[in-house]
Amino acid sequence: MKCSSNFAKKIMQYQLILASKSPRRKDLLAKTGLDFEIRTKDTEEVYPSDLQLDQVPEYLANLKASAFDNELKENEILIAADTVVILNDKIIGKPKNYDEALAFLKELNGSVHEVITGLSIKSFAQQSSFSEMTKVWFSKLSDQTLERYITEKEPYDKAGAYAIQEWIGFVGIEKIEGNYPNVLGLPVYRLLNELKKFNISMK
Repeated sequence: MKCSSNFAKKIMQYQLILASKSPRRKDLLAKTGLDFEIRTKDTEEVYPSDLQLDQVPEYLANLKASAFDNELKENEILIAADTVVILNDKIIGKPKNYDEALAFLKELNGSVHEVITGLSIKSFAQQSSFSEMTKVWFSKLSDQTLERYITEKEPYDKAGAYAIQEWIGFVGIEKIEGNYPNVLGLPVYRLLNELKKFNISMK
């Protein structure tokens, strides 16, 4: 996806910052043609116990953005993100080890789950946030296939213990309903439209 030349020129007058260590988000944002830099802070990803699960990613994205409070310059725009996988009213997070990864994949196996990415866009003067949801149909795979995937790919940095762009996505994802890049961790189309609407003074 390429941005319109006028929009790209306006954004280029600002320093765009992606507050994420995710190589997938970095790659997706780079494909838009926008220039940006990576700037991250370690943030404890905790949220209120009574928060609705579908609101967690946006809450955490705002939490990550708030770590940059009082640091952004007038010409900087920050993008922070968080992605969660939800199945049966439970968040399936990033697995800590092989056994947990296998348990997560067995839960997702043969089921429909939701992938929700929350984004927070922050400038020197203001902040806006939103979340995007995609439904994913995971077909029934053998235990041997799940075990081989974990051994080969070690998906310990991935929510839900899998990456849709890897081979398990080709053989195991029957269909999705919603935005594909959102499953990778960055709903690019929605992000670009939010940036266009961002109430800042384009020089």
